[in-house]
Amino acid sequence: MTSTLEQLKQYTIVVADTGDFESIHSFKPQDATTNPSLILKAAQKPEYRFIIDKVIDEQFKQPIDKIIDAILIAFGIEILNIVPGRVSTEVDARLSFDTQKTINKAHDIVKAYSEAGIDKSRILIKIASTWEGIEAARYLQSEGIACNMTLLFCQAQAIACADAKAQLISPFIGRILDWYKKNTGKIYTANTDPGVLSVRNIYKYYKCYGIQTEIMGASFRNMEEVIALAGCDLLTISPDLLKNLSDSNICITTDNAPLTAKIQQYTDKPNYHPPYTESEFRWALNENSMATEKLAEGIRLFAADTVKLEQWLLSLIDTKTAKI
Repeated sequence: MTSTLEQLKQYTIVVADTGDFESIHSFKPQDATTNPSLILKAAQKPEYRFIIDKVIDEQFKQPIDKIIDAILIAFGIEILNIVPGRVSTEVDARLSFDTQKTINKAHDIVKAYSEAGIDKSRILIKIASTWEGIEAARYLQSEGIACNMTLLFCQAQAIACADAKAQLISPFIGRILDWYKKNTGKIYTANTDPGVLSVRNIYKYYKCYGIQTEIMGASFRNMEEVIALAGCDLLTISPDLLKNLSDSNICITTDNAPLTAKIQQYTDKPNYHPPYTESEFRWALNENSMATEKLAEGIRLFAADTVKLEQWLLSLIDTKTAKI
């Protein structure tokens, strides 16, 4: 019997949400995504120490932010040797409220990949879906640099990202569910899961209005959430859940995964929202407690893991320079 993972691949582009090369080899995804937390975890594995040592040997006299970039890109290059598609590399979360610095950092990342022989068509620059991040994406997209808008929790962010012509958005299903479970105390099934419903609503809005921005569900908490979003443009999935899907033979149908049906099923178009002004966007985000809280929390967590990675690398650099 065909595994659930193989069924999923018939409807959706499967993306590995990891910096672990062995997992990527095992599950043969089309693309891969990384973030500071995933790179921090992977970088500390003994089997990947050769990447860290190589970067430190070559870059140890550079500022730490340049070394971090070099680490992210080194992992990205290794991943691109495995996947046939794209890799997402994230801009430092501490730049989430600075449009120009986000643009500058994206240029640095793309340039470094280019110098390694990687075409920019295989790179997605991950940027937090703040107003400043979305404006950076607008500029980068106009230059032909594709952006993956991360830390996305509500339709206002999705509409603003589409207006900026972002290549891709990454709604965080599991973190939306986390907030609702904590604040309501309710137990949710896959078809009542607020994260799943949020992505289905964004998908419906995009498809009904012919929006080309890709939708990639992210941050899954369980296999049922993944199945419920089969048919979404892309889904980025952790190695643990990829294994569960690979070991499962649950059938994917239009009953448990309605997005697998043709778009013509939509007879009721959602109300169209014109492009947000900055004040309108900030107000819409402010009015959504979940999105406001999870966006802020996500930026803090990614920034904290970047700091941890910096501190770990600095300790390795100190050890190296002490031996010279």
